[in-house]
Amino acid sequence: MERVKLRKTARLLGGHRWVFSNELAKSPRGFAPGQLVELHDHGENFLGIGYINPDSLISVRVLTRIREPIDLAFFRKRIEAAMRFRERFLKNEQAVRLVYSEADGLPGLIADRYGDVVVLQLLTAGMEAMKDLVLDAIDALVRPRAIVLKNDSRSRALEGLPAYKEVARGALDPLPVIGEDGVLFEIDPLGGQKTGFFLDQRENRLSFKGMLSGEPDGVGLDLFGYAGGWGLHLAHAGARKVVLVDESEGALARARKNAGLNGLEDKMEFVRADVFDFLEGEIRQGNARYDFIVMDPPAFVKSAKKIKEAVRAYTLLNSRCMRLLKPGGLLATSSCSYHLARPEFLDMLRAAAKSAGGRDFLLVEQRFQGRDHPVLLSMPESEYLKCAFLLAQ
Repeated sequence: MERVKLRKTARLLGGHRWVFSNELAKSPRGFAPGQLVELHDHGENFLGIGYINPDSLISVRVLTRIREPIDLAFFRKRIEAAMRFRERFLKNEQAVRLVYSEADGLPGLIADRYGDVVVLQLLTAGMEAMKDLVLDAIDALVRPRAIVLKNDSRSRALEGLPAYKEVARGALDPLPVIGEDGVLFEIDPLGGQKTGFFLDQRENRLSFKGMLSGEPDGVGLDLFGYAGGWGLHLAHAGARKVVLVDESEGALARARKNAGLNGLEDKMEFVRADVFDFLEGEIRQGNARYDFIVMDPPAFVKSAKKIKEAVRAYTLLNSRCMRLLKPGGLLATSSCSYHLARPEFLDMLRAAAKSAGGRDFLLVEQRFQGRDHPVLLSMPESEYLKCAFLLAQ
C-alpha cells in the first residue's frame, strides 16, 4: 500500500475523517481515484488508512487509525457495530439508517433498511471501488430480499463518478411497506428521493404529532410534502384536514397512495404547486388560517458561497408560514443545509417573525436528525438537520 505524507495533521489527530489537498505534503495527482493509502506524518509515524481521490476537494477519507486489512471482515465488523448501535437506541424499528457514513466509520457509505429491503448509496470513488465488499457484508449480516443501489446523488459528480440506479441483488417487487407509529408508507427506492424516504425526520415527526393530541379538529398544511411523511401523521393524529403541497406529481402520487393505505384520503388535499407561489396565494386570501404547519424544504445551501441567498429563501418561506398560523398554532420548520448552522437558523427564524408583522412566537423545542443519523463529535459536518417547533402567540 502506497504512503501519503501529511504536512498538516491537527485535523486528523483531532478525530476528523477527512484530509484536504492542502494538508498533504505533495499533490495527490498520480493516484487512482479510490485507491487505498497509508497516511504518515513527516516523522514517518503511521496515522491511518484511507482512500484517496485526486479529483475531489477531500483528498483522503479515513477508514481506520490502525493497521488492518480493508477486506470483507473489516466491512462486516463496521456494519455489525453500526447495527448494534441501532438495536440499542432504536429497538424494533422497521425502517432505519443502518450505516451513516463517517459517523459509523465507513465514509462515503449510506445504508437504509426498509423492512426486508436495503438501499445503498455509494457516494465516493473509494466506496464505489469496494462495492462488492459492501454488498457481500450487507447480504451476510442483514439477509435482505433485495439490495438496491441508489447512486444518483450529485455528490458523486464531485468524485468523478457516473450516476446510476439498479437492483443489485434479489427482487424489489413488491415494494416494501413500512409502519411508523401506526401509519403505513410504501417505499419506492428507485423512483423516490434520497433512498425512498426521509428517515432523519422520523423522531421529529412523531414528537410534533404528539403535540397535536389536544387539537384533534385542526386544519394543517404540509409543505414540500413528498410522500406524506409529516402530513399523514397529522391526519392520523386527528386533524380534520391536511393540505399537502409539492411541485412534483410523482411525489403527490406517492402521497396519495400512502393516504389510501391508511384510509386517510378524505382528510387529505393534494396540491401540485411551487411552495413559494402557493403561500403567496394563501396570504392573499387572508392571514391566520391554519392550526399547524410543517415545512421540510430541500437544502437551499449547497455551498458556503450560497448562504446569503439561501437565508433569504428560508426567511421568506418561514415568514409566510408564520402569517398563516392562527394564534396558538404550531409550526414545525427545518433546514437540512449543513452550511446553515444552528445559531444562524434561529436568527433566520427571528428575522422571519419580524417580517411576518412582528408576531410573537415561542420556541417550544429544538430538534435535529434522528438517532440513526448519529453525530460524530469530532466531525461537525456529520450534523446537518435543524428542526424547530414554534407556537404562535
